Amino acid sequence: MSTSCNILLGVEQSFRLARIAGYDGLEIMVTTDPVSRDAAALKQLMERYSLPILSVHAPSLFWMQLIGGRDAQVKLEKSAELAAEVGASSVVVHPPFRWEAGYAKNFERIVRQTAQNTGIEICVENMFPWKVAHKNLKAYAPSPDPLDLDVDAMTLDFSHASLSGRDSLEYAMAMGDKLRHIHLCDGRRSVDDGNMHDEHLVPGRGTQPVAETLTYLVENGFTGHVVAEIGLHKIRNPQVRLDMLVETVAFAKQYIGQEHATREPLAVGARINGRSVRRARKAASRP
Repeated sequence: MSTSCNILLGVEQSFRLARIAGYDGLEIMVTTDPVSRDAAALKQLMERYSLPILSVHAPSLFWMQLIGGRDAQVKLEKSAELAAEVGASSVVVHPPFRWEAGYAKNFERIVRQTAQNTGIEICVENMFPWKVAHKNLKAYAPSPDPLDLDVDAMTLDFSHASLSGRDSLEYAMAMGDKLRHIHLCDGRRSVDDGNMHDEHLVPGRGTQPVAETLTYLVENGFTGHVVAEIGLHKIRNPQVRLDMLVETVAFAKQYIGQEHATREPLAVGARINGRSVRRARKAASRP
């Protein structure tokens, strides 16, 4: 599960929800939350909740441009270093924005060099064209589509594919062995229909062939990560939020052939206010 699912709740709450819902690990999106950039704090959460960090998402979103400084190359390198420190195997990064001219010009070299220097797989994510008043805006350079770039590893996001008017199964086939990472979600809108809203629906609630794509990947020996990235920022009811996270991981495990089960909220040995969970529960049960 990506911490972006619960971006307003903080990183630790994401660990807690991922554990309860039955996820196998997390992707850390680097954000304004200082914990998302602190390897020592992240290692403590990994131990507390008995969940590994599988990947890191570099701060590539439009509103995160100043996180970690203005130099996009440095931010990518720091994300890869963070991934190495916490034991993650990959970093997800978006193609450069058009106005990041120097970064865009050298993006493919920077991605490859960062991977070689850190031993971390850098997976370039498919984005989508921006269209306002039926006019195309060139937001990304050289391209929002990793298939247009000379990169070694790619991320497929189903919601972004929907906005691009792409069929995700065909997209996955075109990516081939370079497809190393999945952002699991769904979508039903396209920018060609006048939509710019990136939905990130629960898989199965949109029109993308999510189940078919997961089945295809399993049948063809996919060994990358499948990371839930659903939009929950407008969900205020905690139970509804948890139910959507459970629905998403259950969907994934159904189509990749794994058993799904929910868990206790905290790992064995976790501590609450300096006391073990067992002692805290015992104290709470006293009259």
